[in-house]
Amino acid sequence: MSAWTRALKHPSFVTGFCILLVLIFCAVLSVFWSPYNVAEIDIPNKLASPSAQHWLGTDSLGRDIASLLWVGSQNTLLVGVIAVGIGLGVGVPLGLLASAKRGSTEEVIMRASDFTFAFPALLSAILLTAIYGPGLVISITAIGIFNIPVFARITRGAANAIWTRDYALAAKAAGKSEWRITWMHVLPNMASVLIVQASVQFAIAILAEAALSYLGLGTQPPQPSWGRMLNEAQSQMFQAPWLAVYPGMAIAIAVLGFNLLGDGLRDLMDPRLARLR
Repeated sequence: MSAWTRALKHPSFVTGFCILLVLIFCAVLSVFWSPYNVAEIDIPNKLASPSAQHWLGTDSLGRDIASLLWVGSQNTLLVGVIAVGIGLGVGVPLGLLASAKRGSTEEVIMRASDFTFAFPALLSAILLTAIYGPGLVISITAIGIFNIPVFARITRGAANAIWTRDYALAAKAAGKSEWRITWMHVLPNMASVLIVQASVQFAIAILAEAALSYLGLGTQPPQPSWGRMLNEAQSQMFQAPWLAVYPGMAIAIAVLGFNLLGDGLRDLMDPRLARLR
């Protein structure tokens, strides 16, 4: 059975992949078109309930909720892609270096990773905001810094296991350099681990961005953000509860999609689990 056939028969992968496609479609299309202008204020129609004109209603400034969610998906994907990219681009080389060199090099890198874990994304964002002020770049930087030790530790653990395999030992006995073995044997054989971890970290990045925006440390007005929409909905919870329901559902569905995608990729890329299916 081909890999694609097995993937189409895996419910978690199919569900997560479909949610991801919808999110990408909304983010890309919102660059060129949205039902309403998200920067346009319509006070006479503020707090309107869902209707044919405004499918999800309007907020306290008369802005269309559906359009805010539509355009807000841009930030969700942008933060996830860049923050996870920072983790992969910095954490993976550090993990490979620690595994290849071992000794004092490995100890220094791992202790630096432990130190970085003491500064989660929220705390890093607060520190950076105190210096540079709030904004989307601050959110991306804080989440990206948090992802670096995550990928460094995952990479180092997976690489250490591969270095004990016969083909890696044979390559070393043949006189190949450590970096050549890493590039030709270690990294390709741990790619599946990194792909699955990246999908999990993407879901965490979405939650982190929403939390930072909720606290006012992330995306700033007038750019829409699902987390800030939740913050703005607090004062109208009993008057217009849909203001909190829709962005909350959007965050939950996006996180669920990436978690399901990661679960499906893990099952499909693990030969032991693939044989069980």
